[in-house]
Amino acid sequence: TLSATGTDLQAGLSVENLEEISSLEHVDGVSPSVSLSVTVARGGTYETGMRVAGRNDDYFRHEADALARGRSINALDLDSSNRVCLISQELVDTFFYGVDPIGEEIYLDGMRFTVVGLLAEDGDSSVVSMLSGSDNVVIPYTTALKMNGETLVNSLTVYIDDANASAAVESELETCLDAIFNYEDDTYTITTMESIADTMESMLSMMSGLLAGIASIALLVGGIGIMNMMLTSVTERTVEIGLKKAIGARPGQIQAQFLIESFLLSMVGGLAGVVLGIALSAILCSVMSTNFVISYGAIALGVGFSAAVGIIFGWSPARKASRLNPIDALRRM
Repeated sequence: TLSATGTDLQAGLSVENLEEISSLEHVDGVSPSVSLSVTVARGGTYETGMRVAGRNDDYFRHEADALARGRSINALDLDSSNRVCLISQELVDTFFYGVDPIGEEIYLDGMRFTVVGLLAEDGDSSVVSMLSGSDNVVIPYTTALKMNGETLVNSLTVYIDDANASAAVESELETCLDAIFNYEDDTYTITTMESIADTMESMLSMMSGLLAGIASIALLVGGIGIMNMMLTSVTERTVEIGLKKAIGARPGQIQAQFLIESFLLSMVGGLAGVVLGIALSAILCSVMSTNFVISYGAIALGVGFSAAVGIIFGWSPARKASRLNPIDALRRM
């Protein structure tokens, strides 16, 4: 799908323009979108700032998952600008608790509408929805234009019948819109699923780079901390090291002892970080109502990096301990 949005509020598309766009090759439907923010009321209950979207029948033909129950908008609704609507589960819970909303009436900015259908949660996969979010109410776009006091549409979604023809349709759409807007600059923008995917990929790459940088700094700081702790340990245990060497301990054994201590210290820190990370992730997923999945590969990688940091930054203190002169060390007794 492609989305075209007017950047100049004075620019808009008429019904004739929509029909012209619908006739383009590989175009399998055009869904105009008219957005409103209204007060929804029923009985003594009301909610302000509710999102209302004006749509047409092409929208529901291509976004089949958007309809949970009831019927969608049809050609008669569009031609007659009927005051019918489809509402979200949020509004069902607010205004129709324990009552079947189909066939009931609701008021949008004081205008009476009949509920003919229910919107599915997260059922809208259109480009417009990805950019602007989910709607609370959907009505015929012709009705929305009358409510808004407008005659032109400034946002639409174009559905194509061949994914491989996306670039060609985008080019034809640009040519068509240029002619409609008399080749004026900055009168519209076109967004495609591919451009959204590219933007998301770019954002994820930036986030990955940022997180990698933060993790690198954290590892460096942690490694320096381990090295300082081990150097302090070597200084405090100078006599112990001297006694071990005096009774026959080899430098390699002394070095291995301190490397193992550094390794274990780093591993304990890494495992503590894993436990804390899993706990925080589980809490966040519970709050956000998303699935919690443990990546054992990521855990193994994290613990492995912790172990490597312990060995790398523990090498210098261990080397220092192995090179201590036993006579000098015993003089500190």
